[in-house]
Amino acid sequence: MQCRVGLWVSSLLIFSSPVFAKDYVVKYKNNGKESLRSAYNVLDTHEKGRLLKISISEKSMEAEAARLARLMADPNVEYVVENFRVHRFEAPPSADALREQWALAKVNAEKAWQIAGNKGSRNIKVAVIDTGIDYNHESLKPNMIKGYNFRDNNDDPMDKTSDKNPGHGTHCAGIIGASGKIDNGTSGIAQDVSLMPVRFLGEDGSGDLMGGVKSIDYAIEQGAQVISASWGAAVARSQATPLIEAVERADKAGVIFVAAAANDGKDNDTTDMFPANAGFPNTITVAASGPQDEKPSWSNFGNKTVHLASPGLKIMSTLPSQKYGDLSGTSMATPLVAGLVAFLKAQDPSLTGAEIRALLQTTGVKASIETACDCRVDAGAATEALLAKQTFLVPAAATIAPGESFVMKMKNADGQVKFTSSNAAAATVDVGGAVTAVAVGDTTISGTDAKGQTSTSLTISVKEAGDNGGGGGGDEECPLGDPAMCEIMCLIDPTLPWCAKAQ
Repeated sequence: MQCRVGLWVSSLLIFSSPVFAKDYVVKYKNNGKESLRSAYNVLDTHEKGRLLKISISEKSMEAEAARLARLMADPNVEYVVENFRVHRFEAPPSADALREQWALAKVNAEKAWQIAGNKGSRNIKVAVIDTGIDYNHESLKPNMIKGYNFRDNNDDPMDKTSDKNPGHGTHCAGIIGASGKIDNGTSGIAQDVSLMPVRFLGEDGSGDLMGGVKSIDYAIEQGAQVISASWGAAVARSQATPLIEAVERADKAGVIFVAAAANDGKDNDTTDMFPANAGFPNTITVAASGPQDEKPSWSNFGNKTVHLASPGLKIMSTLPSQKYGDLSGTSMATPLVAGLVAFLKAQDPSLTGAEIRALLQTTGVKASIETACDCRVDAGAATEALLAKQTFLVPAAATIAPGESFVMKMKNADGQVKFTSSNAAAATVDVGGAVTAVAVGDTTISGTDAKGQTSTSLTISVKEAGDNGGGGGGDEECPLGDPAMCEIMCLIDPTLPWCAKAQ
């Protein structure tokens, strides 16, 4: 049995302490909060997620394991996971630096602006959940709105720099929505947008699970239509449950959640990574691309779990104290997509995350980067297709196991749609658009509406469940970061859900 703990802040990879943690996040049942408060040292609470962060102090690992086992057996407890502590690690710098905004030209931003006749809308709110934003920056100030600081629990989400934080959140914000109106400044892909600064990562580069969950719920409650999350955790799905549940709440609220794939060069289809692998309809997970549409060695990838690529190498943007500079990472690729999502929402506020993801995938430029579309976003092509009301299939790409199914829809269809599968041996599709996987293989789904307009999906892959990836085994994996602790707890209580798997 393996249990891993690691957290990255997109352009950065992060690892927690190798010793067992003493802080845990507990999800309590409806009436269980007060009994837990009286029995444990409560460090933090989050009513929306029914979460308590508690500290357990015991003299030995065995004593701590015994207390944890009792906690997990408490009828007032739904689950317990180990809290994450994180540290920042930048993507490797390049030998030279590009001092212009090559990324905007690469994705045809100017074409998108010309076709739309605007550069976004202040009616669209993007929550930048990160290290905060320098809200006084000359290129950002016109687009700033109220935010919050969950790092210090106050209403000042200023981005504080240090040798471990050059201004990560400010840089991300500029990629989304720098005004483009300052001489020698920079432009975001959505020059007109409302930027909501939500800080839970500190100037020392650290943050924790509870802060991330609170930040997501705050963004939902404050009416953000888009969340940009250039951070994540390399943990098992069971340990990431509070974070996954927060992303699900965003999904149910119609908030589009754009997440960085991570920066350790791994395949997310076989590596646990959250929130990147959360896998809800409104999520878009982003890999990084370079000037030649190449994959930087450090960018994560994945045909199932990573949806598309976006420029993330040597990206010029805003930095605190009226500065500008280049940073690299999926951290930089992610806000460009978040900004593009905001721009597209400004043209059609009814668009869902699933629809925008499919639009970006079907209009993207082919690139040698393993994602669901093997493509890099093209803002010009996406805007042109959107405003021309071209038909496209939603979802545009998928990977499922034999026996699994999903419903395919045709956006902008006129009348009834007739669906067909190019390889019925791999997957079938019925008259209602329900696609059912039959056996391992690939297919494409085509839809033709009453007017004769036809659209074809990208690859629909059918793989055995064990080859599907997707980040972990749910409740059957230990929600703690220390294998030794997990094994001791199995000796104390062999009925714990991961214990049979460990044998």
